[in-house]
Amino acid sequence: MDFLTGEILYIDKPLGWTSFDAVKRVRSALTRRLGIKKLKVGHAGTLDPLATGVMIVTTGRATKLIESLQAGVKEYEATIALGATTPSFDLETEIDATFPTEHITRELVEQTLPRFTGRISQVPPAFSAVKVDGHRAYHMARKGREVELKPKILEIDLIELLDYSPTQIRIRVVCSKGTYIRALARDIGEALGSGGHLTALRRTRVGTTEVAQCRTVDQTVDLIRNAPIEWPQWYLDQHPEKQSSPKVTNNPSPHHTDEA
Repeated sequence: MDFLTGEILYIDKPLGWTSFDAVKRVRSALTRRLGIKKLKVGHAGTLDPLATGVMIVTTGRATKLIESLQAGVKEYEATIALGATTPSFDLETEIDATFPTEHITRELVEQTLPRFTGRISQVPPAFSAVKVDGHRAYHMARKGREVELKPKILEIDLIELLDYSPTQIRIRVVCSKGTYIRALARDIGEALGSGGHLTALRRTRVGTTEVAQCRTVDQTVDLIRNAPIEWPQWYLDQHPEKQSSPKVTNNPSPHHTDEA
């Protein structure tokens, strides 16, 4: 594998990890394996610590592909608790208000969900990485400061009801880049007259890559440790000592991807 010219790695991000945690683990494994101090490693599309699923990690010159990779359609499975809200719209913060749910029926949910498909306007969560006057909104929100965010236009192709109870629903969402599923949970709860917040989120697809094709973080590290390393000619010209490195092949080709 040619990690310097660039590889694309598909990871199933575990619960509790930030996207940066996953990138840091991959970068650390790569720099140790390659015997170098620095290597560009990036990711295409942030996942919150409380979310799991498809995360695309790029290395070397493939980091230039991040913009196009994260533009792909995304698919999620989300669990929304009804009858209560939180400031972060998920489990990061404590419940701040409760509401009745006795009026919620399957029929009401099925009638409400289509209102959030198509081209819609969505206000991002205050607990998000959106910048306000040069500062991340979540830094301000965690300090208790008021955060006023402008609505964004986005596209939601599909919302499918997977499971229902008066106090909890599970949905499948197919949407564009920039969609906050936490904000969608807030908006669906408000539309149902009960409030709501996200309790579980799994990204099941990005573009054509599904979560079943992804490796765990540990499997990705094992791949890095054991895969044959190919050094691009431009790097060998600058570092001839790598010619004699173990498990090394000369790779003149411009780009490889790891299609897990």
